Order: sequence, then structure tokens, then C-alpha cells
Amino acid sequence: MRYSRDLRGYGETTPDPRWPGGARIAVQIVLNYEEGGENSIEHGDPASEAFLSEIIGAQPWPGQRHWNMESIYDYGARSGFWRMHRLLKDIPVTVYGVATALERSPEQVAAMQSAGWEIATHGLKWIDYRNVPPEVEADHIAQAVALHTAVTGQRPHGFYQGRSSMNTVALGCEEGGFAYLADTIADELPYWHVHKDRPQLMVPYTMDANDMRFSSGQGFGTGTDFFDYLRDSFDMLYAEGAAGAPKMMSIGLHCRLAGRPGRAMAIQRFLDHARAHEGVWFASRLDIARHWAEEHPYRPRPRPSQMARADFVARFGGIYEHSPVIAERVWDAEMGAVHDSAQGLAARMAQVFRQASEAERLAVLNAHPDLAGKLAQAKRLTSDSSAEQASAGLDALTDAERAGFTQLNEAYMAKHGFPFIIAVRDHDKAGILSAMQARLDNDTATERATAEAQVIRIATLRLQEILS
Repeated sequence: MRYSRDLRGYGETTPDPRWPGGARIAVQIVLNYEEGGENSIEHGDPASEAFLSEIIGAQPWPGQRHWNMESIYDYGARSGFWRMHRLLKDIPVTVYGVATALERSPEQVAAMQSAGWEIATHGLKWIDYRNVPPEVEADHIAQAVALHTAVTGQRPHGFYQGRSSMNTVALGCEEGGFAYLADTIADELPYWHVHKDRPQLMVPYTMDANDMRFSSGQGFGTGTDFFDYLRDSFDMLYAEGAAGAPKMMSIGLHCRLAGRPGRAMAIQRFLDHARAHEGVWFASRLDIARHWAEEHPYRPRPRPSQMARADFVARFGGIYEHSPVIAERVWDAEMGAVHDSAQGLAARMAQVFRQASEAERLAVLNAHPDLAGKLAQAKRLTSDSSAEQASAGLDALTDAERAGFTQLNEAYMAKHGFPFIIAVRDHDKAGILSAMQARLDNDTATERATAEAQVIRIATLRLQEILS
């Protein structure tokens, strides 16, 4: 079974984004412009809006307009936007603009353009696409791009649906014209997503450093709450950047929410705090996308989870010596992006090996050749085993050394019933010989556990050679 989610990401060590000027943090502010694009009977929708407003717990009114809800959204366009514009007009902001909302707000669009803000598309209408058929959503995306282009004079470079479906990202990839997609909150750095063998840059968004939490029961209560959260987020990321792991900080704002006076003060205080630090890069999402594409262009890499079964077994069937059954069972189980790294695939193969029967595990042990034994002399080792034994000098023994290894191999096999196994890449010739002498005296149960652990270690080193 193929598992679609990527739970690994960049792993423990994130790439250095090499932000311009050696910045320690990239701060990216989004202003969502949705007013005039929300659910409304007047917009041809079946019910009134019920999402992200001052009315906690609001419900749609089927077939009816909702005066208070509409006037809250009107506030965002009439007042909140202009307050946000005064605060942010000197900063490279990205606007998530709902196409129908932009169409109904020519003066606000002109102000966005005058400030030099990037205007990304926030879809055709600000509605929930959860149950919308993919062909309808695809048509809406096409209409959004066309309307956005007609209203602003420029095609959008970024796309954020927001109230997305499981099809949204795939449809955004297939549209083919976006520098980045933003329907992800999976990371603090951009990353490449591959859809149908085509790479698409993702620039993650945020749901936590976002004023939408003013409209939820467990969210921000005051502007001070919001400022404290933004400040603490900034300080943590700034410290990580100073320690060599710079990230991006996304902030999500809405005209009708953050545009209220008591909340706008939180934005002002945050800007003062961030500007008091050196090495802060304020950037639009398009700035970040273009920078990332230049500094970290997409590079194809082995993706075991995407291989056909026969190809996977052919490539990895020998990781456990002459035991393709391990690779077969790995492929037949759940595989995903986490298994595309050496560490991830090694862990899954080790799991499958440990879950095998005692007889099957013993067969794997017995599939390993003696060290410096007859197979090596006859040059009948697998390429992996041959390279491993050569790395420790076992292919260049004196007659006396070869006799010593042969004697120990025979004694070990006679006592324990399986060959002596050790990850030779971790040792030199003397260390291997010493380990053979010491382990010969162990009881067989102890040696069985040690040998199985060494089989796993050998497999891990082999995968690192292939996938690192």
C-alpha cells in the first residue's frame, strides 16, 4: 500500500536557505482579501457565510442573507483593509486575493499594487471545496486565474485555495502555471512536491500565527495574546537562524479581523520588535519562492516508495544477503516518503526482518558468506559483500592470516550453527579478528542476537551507500 503523506520532510538537519544578506529569518506576512467573495445569497450561494467572523459559533442561513455577517465582511473591505494598508504598505506583503472579491474592490486593488504587494490567487470564491467534484474545482481555478488576470492585469504566480479539498494541490500542480502553491502547513521552509513526475514548489502557510484564532473559542482573546505569540515565534526562529538553521515565519492576517483597532496594535508592536533585530528579511511569498528555486532547484532523487515491485526487489533484494523476501515484504506493506531515505528504509527493512519467523531469520544468517572464506577466494561473493570485505583488507590476507580466519570460521559455525557475521565497514582487519575470537566463546543465544543486529547494521550501511 502506498502512503501518500510525507512525515519525514527535511529530517533532523534542515537545508540552509541562504536567505539574502545572510538573514537569520524570513518574515512573510499574508493579508487575506476575501470580502466580497464569501458565501452569500447575493453571490449565488445556497446559504450565508459562517466562517471567520466576530460571531462565534455562527451557522449558515440556508436561503437567507445574514445582515450582521455581511456587515462584518463589509468592515474588512471598508475599514480594516485601509488600516492594514497603512501599517504594511512599506513591507513586501503577499495578498491572498479571492478573485470575485478583488473584482468588487478596485480601489483596494489599486492600493495593493501601489504598495508593490504580490497578489496571489485565493481561488474564485471563498467557499468550502471539501465536497466539490474535482472537475468543478479545476474549472473554478481556471476561472479564478482568468478573472484575477483581467482585474489586476497580471496572472497570479501563487495559489492558495484555503478551504481546500484533497484534490486542491493536485489540481494546482496540473494547472501548470504557478511558481508556488501554498495549501500546506507542513513545514517552515519551502519544499518540492512531485505530482505525476512534475515538481511543484510549495511555500507553506500557517494556521497558528494567524488572526483567524480570534474567531475560535480556544484562540486569541486580545491583541496582547496575538503579539505575545508572534513575538515568541519570531524569537525562537531567530535563535535557530543564529544557530545555523534559518527558517521562514508566516503570519496570516484578515482585513475584518486584524484590521480591528485593538488587534492592529499587535501587528504594529510585532513590526517594531522584528525591525529591532538585524538579519531579518521581510519578503513576499513570491520572493521566497523565486529565491528557493534558484538556491535549491529541484533535483530528482531515488524514491523507493514510488518504484514498481519488480524494480524495488531488483534494487533492494540483496540488501539482506541473498534474501529478497525482506524487500518483497517491505514493498507489500505500507510504504511512503519516509521510506525514501536510507534511515527510513533501513528501519522498515529491520522491522520486517525482526517480524520474520525464527527459521526465516536463521536462513538470512546462513545466507551470509564466511569472512575471507572459500567464496571470497573463488570470487563468488555478491558485489556488496566483496566490496565490504575488501574495505577491511580481507581480500589481501597472508597465508597465515587466511588460515587463522578459516579456523575461526569453522569453529564458530560448528558451535553456533551459522556463520560469523559482522559489519566489516565498522572495523579493520585486526578488529574483526579480535571480535571473532571474543564472540566464539559466547553462548549461542547471545550470538544469535548479536548476529541479527549485525545483519541489520550491514543492511543500513548498504542503504546509506545507495540513498545518501
